Amino acid sequence: MARPWQAPRPLLPILVTLVALTYQAGKKTFISIEEVPAESKSVKDTLQFVMDEYNKESDDKYNFRIFRVLKIQKQVTDHMEYHFNLDIRRTTCLKLETTNCAPQEGELHKQIMCNFSVFAIPWFEKYKIKKKKCIDS
Repeated sequence: MARPWQAPRPLLPILVTLVALTYQAGKKTFISIEEVPAESKSVKDTLQFVMDEYNKESDDKYNFRIFRVLKIQKQVTDHMEYHFNLDIRRTTCLKLETTNCAPQEGELHKQIMCNFSVFAIPWFEKYKIKKKKCIDS
């Protein structure tokens, strides 16, 4: 005769598997993460969006632009996400100006190191800055 505590034993692995699958379903599944060059069209479009948003939110009367791209990573999960490490600098252009913008020199020189994480669906031109961390250099 089987004892009552022995009957549930075969059900334990099934229960553990169901709990693990339920837990995993709530998490993002990484398909890939890789460094990408700044020359691709989707990266350029996303960088333009990032700088447009940065300049809109900035209280500075001058525009900033990317001086140097330090690192770009593309992460693919259930969506695409870019991670940018950028060196940006204040330009000689006021907010409404966008052409011939040289970096400021002398007293007005300002350099900022920024990390951005951006949700991107470039083929629909949909972007959202998820994280932004900038430090004056």
